[in-house]
Amino acid sequence: MSRKRSVNVVVTLRETKGDQNRLIRKFIKKVKKAKIVEQFRENMFYEKPSAKRRRQKLKKKENARKAQEERNKKLVIK
Repeated sequence: MSRKRSVNVVVTLRETKGDQNRLIRKFIKKVKKAKIVEQFRENMFYEKPSAKRRRQKLKKKENARKAQEERNKKLVIK
């Protein structure tokens, strides 16, 4: 079982120099960085450990493929 960790995302108007639009954007960016929404969505329903491992394995493969494409693009290999 995963432990629940408390996350406290705080953005002040002083940080954004009084701009409310900046405040909202900065808040959203901090929430994404802390992965609050992703963690909530993952924990909405039970996922079998084997399904979780399978999903993580596919994610690793996809990330490796994308990284290889980026390396090839830098080397101009087609």
